Amino acid sequence: MKPLIPLSHLNFNPDGFALTDFEAIPDKQYFKISEVCEITGLKQHVLRYWESEFKRFIKPRRARSKQRLYRKSDIENILKINKLLKEDGLTIAGAKKALVEGKTDQISNERDLLEKVKRELYQLQRLLDEGP
Repeated sequence: MKPLIPLSHLNFNPDGFALTDFEAIPDKQYFKISEVCEITGLKQHVLRYWESEFKRFIKPRRARSKQRLYRKSDIENILKINKLLKEDGLTIAGAKKALVEGKTDQISNERDLLEKVKRELYQLQRLLDEGP
């Protein structure tokens, strides 16, 4: 399932928590689990599992029919968790720690820096292998 909001299009503020691009999330008070799946590209069992693992960040309300009702803030947190797990390669424990400490942007920046250093080292290695 392809998400309506590609992770690369998400913009986080310096705090690392609030999305600055809400255009793809409809302006509603509550979303059913199927709508959240459509927005995020995740399956329902993944959302339910993450809800149990990230209780502090994903807190859907329950309708009288016992159906989960997610708020926009829940969807934002789900998107952040998805980015931390899928793009940044963190474990669930690492993602929890990053969210608690507010280091979601710092992790991405460090990963980008490491990739840049790695590319530069490969370039240096090629120059040294070529010789004088």
